[in-house]
Amino acid sequence: MNYGIAIFPSKPIQDQANAYRKRYDPHYALIPPHITLKRSFEANDDKLDELITEMKHIANETDRFTIHINKVSMFSPVTNTIYFKVEPVQALMDLQAKMHVDKFEDNNEHPFVPHITIAQDLVHDEYSDVFGRLKMESFQFEDTIDRFQLLYQLDNGSWTVYETFVFGKEQV
Repeated sequence: MNYGIAIFPSKPIQDQANAYRKRYDPHYALIPPHITLKRSFEANDDKLDELITEMKHIANETDRFTIHINKVSMFSPVTNTIYFKVEPVQALMDLQAKMHVDKFEDNNEHPFVPHITIAQDLVHDEYSDVFGRLKMESFQFEDTIDRFQLLYQLDNGSWTVYETFVFGKEQV
């Protein structure tokens, strides 16, 4: 089974992201707006139990932190993806790094760029137009993060929460 680890931002941020995703993200129906901490990986039941125990330890060692979103950015020329840029605070960077060491396989393909995707898989002209409009807009979001989620992928490609890990409150 495929699993992933993500942070879901507050409803106001999700609502704003979804306002764009409905139109510009073909994965809109598969997963809510999120910050990916660990991209898709496979695990059997024994490995999953081991990882869940590790995630509880990580959650207990992590203090809540605040994220800020002030603009949109893009991954061009690698892909035509547009996203809300999450300012890279140390606590977020450390949390993501912990998901790729020790009991976890390091499946990073690229350096970690904290973001919430709002548009992807656009043809070049549409991508240029959408990004040109969005980069002129002002976005001011602040959110307190106090948990992360282990997700699993269903047969239809959508993702759902398997377990939530609250900072400082996990029973190991």
